[in-house]
Amino acid sequence: MADAELLNRRADCALPLPDKVALVLQGGGALGSFQAGVFEALHAAGIEVDEVAGISIGAVNAAIIAGNPPEQRVAALRGFWDQLTSAQPSFPLLTGDWAREWLHEASAAWVALAGVPGFFAPRMLPAFAGLAGSPTALSFYDSSSLAVTLDRFVDWELLNGGPVRIAVGAVEIESGNFHYFDSKAERLDARHIMASGALPPGLPPVEIDGKLWWDGGLVSNTPLSHVLDTQDAELLVFQVDLFAAAAALPRTIMDVMAREKEIRFSSRTRQVNDQLLKLRREREAIRKVLAKLPEGLRGDADVIALTELAREHAVNVVQLIYRANAWEGGARDYEFSARTMAEHWQAGRDAVAATIDGYELVAHNVLEGRTASFDLGQG
Repeated sequence: MADAELLNRRADCALPLPDKVALVLQGGGALGSFQAGVFEALHAAGIEVDEVAGISIGAVNAAIIAGNPPEQRVAALRGFWDQLTSAQPSFPLLTGDWAREWLHEASAAWVALAGVPGFFAPRMLPAFAGLAGSPTALSFYDSSSLAVTLDRFVDWELLNGGPVRIAVGAVEIESGNFHYFDSKAERLDARHIMASGALPPGLPPVEIDGKLWWDGGLVSNTPLSHVLDTQDAELLVFQVDLFAAAAALPRTIMDVMAREKEIRFSSRTRQVNDQLLKLRREREAIRKVLAKLPEGLRGDADVIALTELAREHAVNVVQLIYRANAWEGGARDYEFSARTMAEHWQAGRDAVAATIDGYELVAHNVLEGRTASFDLGQG
């Protein structure tokens, strides 16, 4: 998008925007269509992103966004999600929590047996029968079809040389070290996106330059920390989380499975947010003390060094959190029916609408250059 067009869209947006806007996409498999709905609504509101970072399915959505021109991004996301859900029946006439839960679990069972078109498929041989060290021995499914799908929906030249910066997280297996593949630092292709979503033992590790990589969600399911660590201007972050930190107590074994995933995948997000606000408060306190120093001390080398450490750009983090329906259990991240996908997509649009309705709180901080984190949909 040309600079003039971007400025015009930002001028028309109801929400005042700072120098940069980032979209942070958590991992969560089939729940990723919620992120697509969020992006569609942001785009419709005139909010264009300068940077997108993702983990697992968030990395896939991020690649499609960064790898398409603005006017084609929503259509590309729709094409991708339509392909993934094309093999699942929808049963639109069945309603009620009991019926939906039964369909939900049946659809997830079908995915476990048959895989997902353009994403992964069961192997001919079981893992225990594979040659030691081979992809067959290291995973239950073959994800090679995802490379073809990504090449179909992503323009890699645009992703690497276009206006939207992209970063995706993965874990190097031997060292256990976490790494962000960042288009500002290196050239990305389908392997980097697949590595970010190679969740064991279901999917095989991905080889990149002689090293094997697994899903970044094993270490951190949110790339917010990378966005903040590389921040170089005032920033508005839309953080799209697929698992809520707070939920009701479980009442069945399926509730237990669901709650375990919510806690496991949301805890890191909450920790990063808490650390962000704590660090910003500490830096603000340091700046206040430095401002009280007499003029003669301000040229001191230690004072100058401390001043640089305390320097920062304002950041506002708006959390858009998917909150599951009563009938969604522990299989919600691999239930790829078209009906559920459409409902998740609409939930993403609704989450943005609620945020825009309450934009005054965010707008005040953006205009004042203050730092804060918001969950405007928690009520």
